[in-house]
Amino acid sequence: MNLAVKWMQEFKDRDNQLRLKGYREKAELIRKRNLEAWDDQRLQAESLRLKKEARSGTPLDDLLVDAYSLVCEAAKRTLGLQPYDVQIMAAIALHERFLIEQQTGEGKTLSAVMPAYLNALTGEGVHVLTFNDYLAYRDAEWMGPVYRFLGLSVKSVQAGMSLPEKREAYSADITYVTAKEAGFDYLRDTIALSVTDTVHRPFHYVIVDEADSLLLDEARVPLVIAGEPGFSKSDGTRFAEVARQLEQDVHYDFDEFQRNVYLNEAGAAKAESLLGCGNLYESHNSHLLSTLNCALHAESLLKRDVDYIVRDGKIELIDEYTGRVAENRHLPDGLQAALEAKEGLEHSSGGRILGTITLQHFLSLYPKICGMTATAHVSAVEFEDIYMLQVVQIPPNRPNIRIDHPHRIYTHKEAKLKALVQEISSIHKTGRPILIGTSSVEESDMLAEKLAALGVPCHVLNAKNDAKEAEVIAKAGEIGAVTVSTNMAGRGVDIRLGGGDPAQAEAVAKLGGLYVIGTHVHESLRIDDQLRGRAGRQGDPGASVFFVSLEDELMLRFGMDRVIPSAYRDLRQDDPLEELALHSKITQIQRIVMGQNFDIRLELNRYSDTVEKQRRILYEERLGILKGETPMSPSEQRVRLYYIDKFWAEHLAYVSYIRESIHLTSLVNRYPLNDFHDQIIQAFEQIPAEINRETANMLAKLEGSNDPAQWEKFGLKSPASTRTYMINDQYMDYLQNRSSWAPGTVLALWLRQMFRPVFGWQKF
Repeated sequence: MNLAVKWMQEFKDRDNQLRLKGYREKAELIRKRNLEAWDDQRLQAESLRLKKEARSGTPLDDLLVDAYSLVCEAAKRTLGLQPYDVQIMAAIALHERFLIEQQTGEGKTLSAVMPAYLNALTGEGVHVLTFNDYLAYRDAEWMGPVYRFLGLSVKSVQAGMSLPEKREAYSADITYVTAKEAGFDYLRDTIALSVTDTVHRPFHYVIVDEADSLLLDEARVPLVIAGEPGFSKSDGTRFAEVARQLEQDVHYDFDEFQRNVYLNEAGAAKAESLLGCGNLYESHNSHLLSTLNCALHAESLLKRDVDYIVRDGKIELIDEYTGRVAENRHLPDGLQAALEAKEGLEHSSGGRILGTITLQHFLSLYPKICGMTATAHVSAVEFEDIYMLQVVQIPPNRPNIRIDHPHRIYTHKEAKLKALVQEISSIHKTGRPILIGTSSVEESDMLAEKLAALGVPCHVLNAKNDAKEAEVIAKAGEIGAVTVSTNMAGRGVDIRLGGGDPAQAEAVAKLGGLYVIGTHVHESLRIDDQLRGRAGRQGDPGASVFFVSLEDELMLRFGMDRVIPSAYRDLRQDDPLEELALHSKITQIQRIVMGQNFDIRLELNRYSDTVEKQRRILYEERLGILKGETPMSPSEQRVRLYYIDKFWAEHLAYVSYIRESIHLTSLVNRYPLNDFHDQIIQAFEQIPAEINRETANMLAKLEGSNDPAQWEKFGLKSPASTRTYMINDQYMDYLQNRSSWAPGTVLALWLRQMFRPVFGWQKF
């Protein structure tokens, strides 16, 4: 098997080199087409010619050399930037719909301009999906002069824009926008009652920045549009108090990876006593059991200052991959309520869900997709399997001279912390800037306190002070700077040596450049690579090292004790372990976890794929009505749209209910996914008849009236206001794992469920 994997890797490497050879030759052709002697008018006339060619049907591949030559010269004149050969190579790969891996500081933003310009020549529009609103605005403003010089329009979309502003932005030739905002706008379009209330035009070509984050880490995160919530007093406090009285190992257990928690026999008995509800597993108590499960999950698995923070009286979830506050991100309503009850906060009811789509399904609406990131190759199989996107690794303009030291592995956490603090203090005395990547808000605050006690001043960057991110990052490369950060500093930032001051940069380079220290390894090798990539920008010197203990959460959660030699299991020493095999064991664990996460993503995709197919069927009908493709009077149009939306919202509520309870089918040896599909397909098949029946009844009441006042009278109106949010997918892992309980647990719960109601046993 290892030989086959090795052979496949060699084949892919050879294929990558052959492709790069072709790109180098094409880049040379572009370079040779020197347009320096042309005046501005001639360049702009050439752009107009290319636009006419593209719109008359000339294949874009035939226009690539001319178009890219034009962009290179325009960038030089308007921005003072001359694209490197490797940037042109990256641009060619993007047009050919590859996912490019281009290292930090290599100029992905400029690389994207060439394929964006080429594909926008058709007049069908190009979207560049960025990491956040700030980058969307910055990149549109920064690269805008190139596009406008060549006669194309460019806009950025920002959250909070008015409907006309967004429509104008999406009608531009090139639109910079975050994936979630584009997705939310699409959801708003799906419930619009007139064409004038929509903002998107048909999708065409998209370039996804930070593609690994959007295409993998957040791909299955559902985007939701819901009716405006009211505020309700929740009885979640009662269940939070019950959960706090349950003890680990006595009343509940975790699965082997500590992703899931479930009541055992003693816990169910105690909960029944505290709630006074009788058998929790009887059907009439299903809501109580679900609410208690949420309370137990919130109490035992969600950690404050690790998974979330509390700010201004609200729960703010922390993105595990970026360390930032996950803006506008909620847990499913039951778990959100449980977490708010745990923290003693008022719960706002979720509001009726009107539409939902995962980022993966939203991105699949684009006929042509490509992407770019600094970390892709370790997940190449997943990109190809899910998106049919192949990875092309673009060489750096200057060789990477960063030194990546082997992990320093310690037997226990105390030894690791002691060595970590000593290392930081020692390096700081030389004046070399240090960036420390920590696992959580809690750890970053704790480490900062330890360093302050030793007289090592530092800047802290975490979800609690994310407003200072730009300011902190700007100083992170200065002489003597010590920056303690969560994963926030691991993506989407560019740390310049000396803070951008040339003299100071030279001094920092002589000290060895930025020194990156990781206080733990992540589940994904990609996240480790992102942190390392903060150093060694564009051929700068730099170094990285990770400090690891055999007591770290990842090591314990995924069974490090089962893969390390037995001689180390009970060993406690202050010095790092020298056993080389330990390094490969840690990498092995990371690859195992990445494989597990891949499997979970595939399984969860199977749950959402069918719902998405159903959504598209109804949306096609809805769109035909909205555009007048199906002759109807205005009243017929309004009534049918209303009932399509009504029954789809009810279907989504039913899907959510089935999805959250489907794990129980595994208790009677049925495959949950099959049951899920059977139930939602049967429910969906009933929708057309229900729409037709209710539409006919309403039209009879209206008696053909096209008066909007009459429509209002009979309730044919859209929600007064809506809100959009993302559902955190951590809970989806929880649901997924609940259907994979150990056989002993399944048997015990099944027997309990089946026999207790029959015999009236209180204990079994």
